[in-house]
Amino acid sequence: MAQFLDRPRCVAIVHQVKKFNIAVYAGDGIGPEVVEQAVRVLAAAQGDCRLEFTHLPWGAEYYEQHRQAVPDDFLGQLKKFDAIFLGALGWPAKMPDHISLAPLIAMRQQFDQYACVRPARLYAGVKTPLANKSPKDIDMVVIRENSEGEYAGIGGRFKRQTADEVAIENAIHSRRGIERIIRFGFETALTRPRRQLTLVTKSNALKHGMVLWDEIFEEVRTRYPSVRSDKQHVDAAAMNFVRCPERFDVVVASNLFGDILTDLGGAIAGGLGLASSANINPERQFPSMFEPVHGSAPDITGKGIANPIAAILSGALMLEFLGQCAAAQRIRIAVESVLDASLGTPDLGGKLTTQQLGEAVVERLNQ
Repeated sequence: MAQFLDRPRCVAIVHQVKKFNIAVYAGDGIGPEVVEQAVRVLAAAQGDCRLEFTHLPWGAEYYEQHRQAVPDDFLGQLKKFDAIFLGALGWPAKMPDHISLAPLIAMRQQFDQYACVRPARLYAGVKTPLANKSPKDIDMVVIRENSEGEYAGIGGRFKRQTADEVAIENAIHSRRGIERIIRFGFETALTRPRRQLTLVTKSNALKHGMVLWDEIFEEVRTRYPSVRSDKQHVDAAAMNFVRCPERFDVVVASNLFGDILTDLGGAIAGGLGLASSANINPERQFPSMFEPVHGSAPDITGKGIANPIAAILSGALMLEFLGQCAAAQRIRIAVESVLDASLGTPDLGGKLTTQQLGEAVVERLNQ
């Protein structure tokens, strides 16, 4: 698992800060179910630090009462916390998707959480859909530019509901945004044993923004001679994630490409129920946000079968970012022990409930 923090800052936080205020935005569907287990694990693993959780009742139920997913000042409320822990957003039968997801995009952009870190690691005891691949073949981290790109929201629609209707969606790629995420990727690669980075673009077809990515990559890579680096177009990268995932270590991509590739990475590592995520503001001017990659899955809500591991591993990412590296590693070891014993929810071929799987991780932590 990648250590994506700079070590001096991590050590400084360990010695200077022992109490952390965490905003818990459990959200919709299975969000509250997996968050409940993640919070239990975090409470068991926190060691000599103290995590204080503030649960925020936002999402579909809030929308039914107030006709909005969050209060108007939700960013102001969140800004005072050390970190934000998110469950899952969305319940189309109760609330339009563009309304449910708007707070997520706003947090990423307004809090400048420009580095989305999504590990994809195959654990022993977990099956991959790929033939002849084992845990040694799938251990990568995808770093996605999270603040601009294809999700910048610039565009509009013209002549609505007519035969001449036009929709325009603009991707925004700035030199500052590209350079800082590529640099973040190289810094992450320096913390991993293989020290390898792959840039994913589509510069053969997208001749403006993606060519700028390529050019800046060539500039930045010269500053990191100890990191092996290469480039792939996104279609080739998607093919190679399936064909030869062992070729990848650190992958850097734009907002859209990173979003797509991380779902694929989660799938080959055993499913999105294991896929964790961190939305980082590396400069720590604003709170960072931690969430499982999976969605809210309304169809299985309340059945007690949702996999909490992705949320639990997202909690480990949060502890690591807060400087509690030993506690984060304890969680990962506990999760690895549980999965190695072939304990899991139905999506992993197991028979445990959401709560039972959470209890199994806590039991390993206590041991």
